[in-house]
Formats: sequence, structure tokens, C-alpha cells
Amino acid sequence: MSMEVKVAAVQMSMGWNVDENIQKAEKHVRAAAAAGAKIILISELFERVYFCAKEKAEYMQFAEELELNRAVNHFRGIAKELEVVLPISFYERKNTARYNSIAIIDADGEVLGVYRKSHIPHDVSGYQEKFYFNIGDTGFKVWKTKYAKIGVAICWDQWFPEAARCMALMGAEILFYPTAIGSEPSDSEIDTKDHWQRVMQGHAGANLVPVVCANRIGQEYVDEIGVKFYGSSFIADHTGAKISEMDRDSEGYVIADLDLKAIDDYRSFWGLFRDRRPDLYGVISTLDGVSKFQ
Repeated sequence: MSMEVKVAAVQMSMGWNVDENIQKAEKHVRAAAAAGAKIILISELFERVYFCAKEKAEYMQFAEELELNRAVNHFRGIAKELEVVLPISFYERKNTARYNSIAIIDADGEVLGVYRKSHIPHDVSGYQEKFYFNIGDTGFKVWKTKYAKIGVAICWDQWFPEAARCMALMGAEILFYPTAIGSEPSDSEIDTKDHWQRVMQGHAGANLVPVVCANRIGQEYVDEIGVKFYGSSFIADHTGAKISEMDRDSEGYVIADLDLKAIDDYRSFWGLFRDRRPDLYGVISTLDGVSKFQ
């Protein structure tokens, strides 16, 4: 017996107008849902331009509490109407703290919970997130949605195999990564697109869990700092092979069918989780490679 679910990732450009970005995202979500997608991912911080390109104190006022966020509230209604699962990225404020967060909206429109980005990057050439975000305090999480158990992490988290492995160990059947990544303003010769994809393909193959990634597109500026986001949103199967991929510049969505029962059978047969040796992995919890068990 199969347990098939169709998943999708939306790729689009963003401007400064929050309502216009939400409406554009809704258009693509509706199109993906009409094509049969039941779990649909939108890219990181899609409400506006990637403001983290430069440290500006006034931009910290973009942060809103979960209950007040326009995108979350809007897509709760869309999720319920279309009976789809929607992980929604937003800039969260909680008292004096600010987080790069994602709310998991189930197919009935209810928010199952929030994940706060664990790994916060900082590159003065265009990705200055440590200025805007506290480090996430939720730990990695997995949610049982109507259609699958999903793990969701955010952008820079996708470079860390520990995050993917934790979510897989917690029972995630699919991993989702909303993303905002593109050019390096300090060096125009650097193109991380292939490296970026291969790392996530490795997570899929190493954990035998499909990966879905949504990136933004387009040239964006915050004052003099410009980043060109390279799209290339994709879906990898449980062996790490790309099974659906967009180009660098088009708006739309990637979509793929996943047979969760067949994937679970394959994962069980392969024996990777059976043969793990967590008693030997103490070094992974250190910063300097000196195991606390030695």
C-alpha cells in the first residue's frame, strides 16, 4: 500500500510591499494546490526584500508576534480553504527577542507550532543576520501534519548535517528548507549554487529522506548593497537525486510525488539507522573536536 503525497516549493521575487508579496505567494500556492500539491513551501522571509543585507535599526521594527503577523494569519485561511499544509517563514518578535522563525500551518488552518532558526549567519557583504536575530531556542522539531511528518529548518541550517540528522531521528518523513541565498557582494566570482544544492542532496541521501527547498529570485538592494538571488529551488528524493528543479530566474513552483511507504521500506532495508553508533559520536557535541568522553 502506498502513501503518496505531492509536495511543492514556490520560487518568486519580492519587493518592499508586504501585501503584494503575500498576494503573489498566494497565487503560486493556489497554482501548486491546483496541480495536486498537499504540502507547499514558500521561501525564507518572503514578506519583503531580504532586509538583512545591511544593519539598519529601523528594520528591526519589521518583527511581529506570531499572532499579529500578516502572512501567518493570511495563510491560515488559505491552508484551511485549500486543505494544504503551509510552513510560513516570518520575522518573529517575542518580548525583547527577535527570531527568524517559521510557523507550521496544518491543512485545517491551525498553527501546529513554531521553529526558530538555530544557526544564524553573518557576512558583512550582504547577509548580516546576527544583527537582526537571536539564536533560535526551540531546538529542531518535527510535526505530524495531515499528510506527513515533516521537519522544517531555515536557510543557514541547511548547511549543517546535524540538523537534518536530528530531524530524521525524530521521525521526519520529508525535510523542508525555506531559503534566501544568492550572490556574494564581496566577490562576484563566487557562485555557491551547485555547492548549496549538493549539501542538501547529501542530507537526503545520508538520511534517506526527501528534501524540498524554496529559494527566492531577483536582484535586491538595501541601499548600496545588492544581492542577486539565484533561485534553483528543487526537490531531491530519498537517495539525493534531484527530481524537480527550477532555473535561476523564473517564478513558479517545483512539484513532485513522494511515496512515503516505499521510501520508509527502502530506508528500513538500507539499515543506516539500525547501524548507527551514537555511543561513539560524543565528539559531535564539542566545538573543538575534543570528545567529552575521552
